[in-house]
Amino acid sequence: MLRAANGMEFDTNWLRKFPPDFRWGTATAAYQIEGAVNEDGRGRSIWDAFSHTPNKTWHGDTGDLACDHYHRYREDVDLMRQLGVGHYRFSVAWPRIYPTGGGTLNIDGVAFYDRLLDTLLAAGIRPVVTLYHWDLPQALEERGGWRNRDTVYYFRDYAGRMFEQFGDRIDTWITHNEPWCTAVLGHLLGQHAPGIQDPAQAGVVAHHLLLSHGLSVQAYRSQRAGGQIGITLNLSAVYPASDRPEDLAARDRMDTILNRSFLDPIFLGNYPSGLNEMLGSAGEAVRGDDMAQIGSPLDFLGVNYYTYQVVAHDADQTELAGVKDVTPRDEVTDMGWPVGPAGLTDVLRRIHDQYTRIPLMVTENGAAYPDQLVDDRVRDSARISYLKRHIGALGDALDSGVDLRGYYVWSLLDNFEWSFGYSKRFGLVYVDYDAGQRRLPKDSAWWYRDFIQAFRRAWT
Repeated sequence: MLRAANGMEFDTNWLRKFPPDFRWGTATAAYQIEGAVNEDGRGRSIWDAFSHTPNKTWHGDTGDLACDHYHRYREDVDLMRQLGVGHYRFSVAWPRIYPTGGGTLNIDGVAFYDRLLDTLLAAGIRPVVTLYHWDLPQALEERGGWRNRDTVYYFRDYAGRMFEQFGDRIDTWITHNEPWCTAVLGHLLGQHAPGIQDPAQAGVVAHHLLLSHGLSVQAYRSQRAGGQIGITLNLSAVYPASDRPEDLAARDRMDTILNRSFLDPIFLGNYPSGLNEMLGSAGEAVRGDDMAQIGSPLDFLGVNYYTYQVVAHDADQTELAGVKDVTPRDEVTDMGWPVGPAGLTDVLRRIHDQYTRIPLMVTENGAAYPDQLVDDRVRDSARISYLKRHIGALGDALDSGVDLRGYYVWSLLDNFEWSFGYSKRFGLVYVDYDAGQRRLPKDSAWWYRDFIQAFRRAWT
């Protein structure tokens, strides 16, 4: 056993399940933390427009200031250094690079990421960069956004320029974060930017997102870059409420919507049967060799996992294809999401067994809780328990032969949580919005630090 400075013990043999080069990191996204939306030539994004539309976000919250990371990035990198994380996943704001989506490069926007990258590397922290975390330039949205096939090629060109600009310091790239959310929450349910509710368009958007991903992977290969590139999907384990045929069919329908809608085209070369009836006309948007482009070989798959679902058939649930969520709610996070670490193991095993043997990384996992700051301390024992159990689930996946390479806690900081505004706190670090954006590591941050230290000691 290894004993940390705070007295916690970690089992050395268990820690050594993880390979010595396993990536322990944390993650953020540009619009959620950067702020500075009107500085240094940044263009407007769909989230600027959406969050400034009445009744779209909690209390009308916006990302105008967010965590002011644009000005406080050095402090945030130092926090990561204190926590001992060796890897940091963040996103580039497309409208900070190309204010209108393409055309002339915004040198001031590039300079910010130059400064951030140099600061990270100086602190011994390796960057993992997501090219699209939902902040489409508003100028492209006004031309049809992801519903317009032209946006596919704007994204490919933006991605190619980022590979050229930053490829000397970034060796791990993610094309898209959770394209399911852009298609379904943004274009089917209207809960995310751009706030559209159109099932037919949602399928087209899904296809265009995937095609832009595939073309960007090819652009990366054409540059003979020496790093690695992948995509991040949000995936859930879906279980039937019973063995009745109708509940098994309900499970299959929900699994198609949540998981197969993006896994199948990327790894199997086709859209799953029944998808058009539930999500819209993704298949009708296919042209020529689109599916071959979408299936461009990847170096890794990023998996974002937060919860699981138990479902039953219910013919009255017409908006959800006759599926009723009956997941037990005996333990939930502040988002109302049931806690189920075994689902993470099942998701990773399924990908390994049914889809691909390429390396996997858990690029987001974490939990929101109603954190309270008392005497400049946040005693978030529920989050520590959540992290312990989900990291344990990674060990179970490794025992099954899954090629797992990394784990990134969402999130480094409390931040703008999309339509929930600032009402939900996912961070390892508490951001005191009422006291000048003070950063205060929570107990979970120090637990994560001690865990990472114990892991490194187990291999020395």
